[in-house]
Amino acid sequence: MTPSALDIARALIRCPSVTPAEGGALGYLEELLTGAGFETHRVTFSEEGTPDVENLYARIGIGAPHLTFAGHTDVVPTGDESLWRFPPFSAELADGRVWGRGACDMKGGIAAFAAAALQRIARHGPPKGSISLLITGDEEGPSINGTVKLLQWAAARGERFSHAIVGEPSNPQALGDMIKIGRRGSLNGDVVVHGRQGHSAYPQQADNPIPILSRIVTALSAAPLDQGNAAFDPTRLVVTSFDVGNPARNVIPGEAGLKFNVRFNDIWTPETLGARIREIVEETAQGADARVTIHPTNSIAFRTQRSSFTDLVVAAIEKITGRTPELSTTGGTSDARFITNYCPVLEFGLVGKTIHATDENVEIADLENLTEIYGEILARYFG
Repeated sequence: MTPSALDIARALIRCPSVTPAEGGALGYLEELLTGAGFETHRVTFSEEGTPDVENLYARIGIGAPHLTFAGHTDVVPTGDESLWRFPPFSAELADGRVWGRGACDMKGGIAAFAAAALQRIARHGPPKGSISLLITGDEEGPSINGTVKLLQWAAARGERFSHAIVGEPSNPQALGDMIKIGRRGSLNGDVVVHGRQGHSAYPQQADNPIPILSRIVTALSAAPLDQGNAAFDPTRLVVTSFDVGNPARNVIPGEAGLKFNVRFNDIWTPETLGARIREIVEETAQGADARVTIHPTNSIAFRTQRSSFTDLVVAAIEKITGRTPELSTTGGTSDARFITNYCPVLEFGLVGKTIHATDENVEIADLENLTEIYGEILARYFG
């Protein structure tokens, strides 16, 4: 008997797969998919200075069209478990919901797609084409030994993807609200202003970096770096830390620093954006010793053009929910930023109200309806 999405979700939630631990989640999926005829591969990737990460690739069928589903079984830490209504890895059922870490982000989405694929295969056999799942254990972590390397591994094997769906919780309020057709890039950096330490009673003998850094904070935060465009909101830089590291009240510090994050649109590349930030800092510092460090990023802005595939997914959502989803590029980053280099990619999953929160949960009805949506997508995609 084919397991339901709820069965699969509860089994996955019970696996304590906090990044980078596999926790049994990939093993469960591997056994489930192998039993249904998928060819499965467990692949571990490593890189110096980062933890080893296990990943799973599963495929059934031959040739094109090839629809791949991408997701992650790793979850963020639970925090203080005494604050949870139910133990976070218990997958308890209450109030029409399943509760536990990963229920929403994103074991529920994986469960819905797996159930939809298994149900279709049980009824119709292997597809006229290919269905695959790219499942990582590194999305909530550094994202170094997960999807990016799994895609490279698959490409080296000759895998060619026609389209991809990432099952991240894309809907803000209700199932069917939103499809993510792209994402903003993310850039991190630091600014350090070097002055000269001294006694607060003799400020003329010191060079206080704090007023200069304060002006830089204001300049960087003052306005959007652009006005956005039809697909993306304006780029905004957010200062996330202002640190002097000075416990003494009567000492002028020798340096002061800040940290920032920028969510940027496709007007910029990391290089052009970094250059513009340096210009703003140099103009504001007015000759003071202010140094900018831009950290390397693997997160660039991307957008998937509207196509017959987009329309197919929209139609499937409309049929099951009665809602016409907004096509959006809002929110943070996801592994779709890697997949876009291989094929057109969309993100659609559950409602994201409780992601990363104490008492993370998902409505069982949403889980069932998402399974129906994925099933409708498979039916339309493979005819």
